[in-house]
Amino acid sequence: MDYIILLAGFLLLIKGADFFVEGSSSIARRLRIPTLIIGLTLVAFGTSAPESAVSITSALKGQNDMAIGNVVGSNIFNLLVVVGIAAFISPLKVKKSIISKEFPFALLSSFVLLILAYDTRFQGSADNLLTQADGMILLVLFGIFMYYLIELAMAARSSSKAAAVEKDQLEDKAISTVKSIGFAAGGIAGIIVGGNLVVDAASEVALSWGMSESLVGLTIVAVGTSLPELVTSIVAATKGESDIALGNVIGSNIFNIFFVLGISSLISPVAISHAVFFDMLFLLIVSIVAYLFAISKKNINKLEGIILAASYIVYLTFIIVRN
Repeated sequence: MDYIILLAGFLLLIKGADFFVEGSSSIARRLRIPTLIIGLTLVAFGTSAPESAVSITSALKGQNDMAIGNVVGSNIFNLLVVVGIAAFISPLKVKKSIISKEFPFALLSSFVLLILAYDTRFQGSADNLLTQADGMILLVLFGIFMYYLIELAMAARSSSKAAAVEKDQLEDKAISTVKSIGFAAGGIAGIIVGGNLVVDAASEVALSWGMSESLVGLTIVAVGTSLPELVTSIVAATKGESDIALGNVIGSNIFNIFFVLGISSLISPVAISHAVFFDMLFLLIVSIVAYLFAISKKNINKLEGIILAASYIVYLTFIIVRN
């Protein structure tokens, strides 16, 4: 029964995120908010909504290992599996702005998380915690990133071509206000309910299998909550939309650390077990490797995609044996 509830929770999370993006994007278009801002903010939030729901719900229930494991596991899955499969389908061309700005910001997020969490090493504390002060730091960095995105969007909007495209999108894609509000409200409800179902069911699965909460968060929950990013990037790769395929992952990873963990630790300090530090360090290493792949030839090719995806299998095997 727990597995059925877990599956139902994942379905609610994914469809809830889909409905939320559809409804809120339509509302934003009717309010004449630039479409680029919609893509960089609402869509990024939508694909990361499952991680948000699970981690924040876990924090509220005091299940800290699942909260941190979900975010770290999702980010590792995004970089290795989502980027790996997308690159295997079609080599991902990497724009200069991604190499010089967005990707370094993703690297920064992984590095900052490791520093803030390792209190016993850097602050001489008895325990490792993401405190409320750490949460505020993460949210401030998230605000800086959002400011950069908005500046980028406003600059893009200034061109006449962007304005013409936006006008067409406003006319062609906007749905009725009532329907938009219904979609957004229904999506939020699905995300909240789905998040609760996933956390409760995953906890029961962990107990029945003798698994730790952190392992469940790093594996079952992380993969399940990363399905929106996986589907989005695979579809984008098949259409040759490298910017969407790679940008979706980078934006989601930044959002997960700065916003999701920022909110989670602000709600309740997140205690971090010693084993999870390996996963945080691994995330930082994976981020560096993916970045090196990206800057080597300004793309991530099929061979590099295979290497990334194969690395996840090795990592998954290791953490299961570790448990």
